[in-house]
Amino acid sequence: MKDFQANEKRTFRLYTVYSSIEGIILGILALNEFVFLKSLQGTNYQMSLLFQFSVVVFVGLFFIHEWLKRVVNRKALLRRTALLTRIPMLGFLLFPSQIEAYQHTQLFHALFLLVFFIYYLGHLVINPTINFLLKANYFHQNFGKLYSYSATVNKIIMLVTTFVYGWLLDLHQMSFTWVLPLAGLLSIVSLWVLSLIHYPETGLLPGTNLSASVQASVRDMVQIVVKNKAFRDFEIGFMFYGFSFMIAVTVITVYFYEGLNMNYSSVAFYRNSYNIIAIALLPLAGRMLGKLDPRLFSAITYGSVMAYIIFLGLTVIFPQHTYILGVKFYYVLIFYIIAHGVFAATMVLLWNIGSAYFCAPDDAGSYQSVHLFLTGFRSLFAPAAGVYFYEQYGLITTFTIASASLLIAILINIWSYWRKRPIVQ
Repeated sequence: MKDFQANEKRTFRLYTVYSSIEGIILGILALNEFVFLKSLQGTNYQMSLLFQFSVVVFVGLFFIHEWLKRVVNRKALLRRTALLTRIPMLGFLLFPSQIEAYQHTQLFHALFLLVFFIYYLGHLVINPTINFLLKANYFHQNFGKLYSYSATVNKIIMLVTTFVYGWLLDLHQMSFTWVLPLAGLLSIVSLWVLSLIHYPETGLLPGTNLSASVQASVRDMVQIVVKNKAFRDFEIGFMFYGFSFMIAVTVITVYFYEGLNMNYSSVAFYRNSYNIIAIALLPLAGRMLGKLDPRLFSAITYGSVMAYIIFLGLTVIFPQHTYILGVKFYYVLIFYIIAHGVFAATMVLLWNIGSAYFCAPDDAGSYQSVHLFLTGFRSLFAPAAGVYFYEQYGLITTFTIASASLLIAILINIWSYWRKRPIVQ
């Protein structure tokens, strides 16, 4: 760290602590959809809502983007967000610990979905603020590198947590009733740490009301997309990728449960073992993103998604497997794990900070707001569409649609790069 400025070092330390705690939380939530299907006996479409909530909330940035950009005290905002959106998770302590209680009522399914909808609402504030804080404190040439180091720590902790949680659920599949409240408390702590990062203060203009704020948000977001052609191409490619990913990830959870009949330990293995590869690749990926055009970088990411979708689909043709320490190990899924590792190492950078490479530091939050809004928009229909395609046409057709969408995304970004549309900074 001797080559970095004092403020970069302080920001890096605080953000790495935040990432470490979030690694525990993400490791727990990695099994959330499977818990909903297996322990709570939820339906496929209800489960698609659970995933959908994690991203559809970003549609709200259409209304609050301008207000968020003008907030004076971001520290207080983060802390209020932590309390309001994480405390409801303590309600899981009141959930029954017998699986029979979930079989003849939809009440607990609805409450589970509601609590996580509230939880994900917090990301409306958290995600744009992270981009703003890091872009304001990291030099451009160090941005990807420092972020990748924190992300590596996050992945290591997430890896261990998911395996432990999967093992715990196999011992007692209702253990989510106390693990999820613990995750809520840890999330409050992590956001408190995030709020300690210094930031340049901006003021809310006098007389700004909700209507004016919404109009300004729309104007600002439209102007970004219209004027920055490179960023627009990047986001169009992301739309095709996002549609593919959202229909695939929902179906993969259902397929693990219905098609491959996996236990919690097996799902934890396939939902997390690829992070071993991601951990090894993240520092390299961080340096690459600092030197490579994000549009070319995205082609690597999208190609890896296409590969892991294809290898998972091949289990229909090559179902050979064995059991290792309670894990149902499919031979063809070795290649799924490798491809997923490349995806995990590159997408964590591309999705979280890719937009910041198209703008000046002061605009990083605004660009991420546009990016997140578009993410939320495509989530309005993609997860449910995935379940529909799977139930009506089967796994192979669904994965073929997803792969075709990824190919379009790759071609759009390569075309934009070779047209030499410059990145505006």
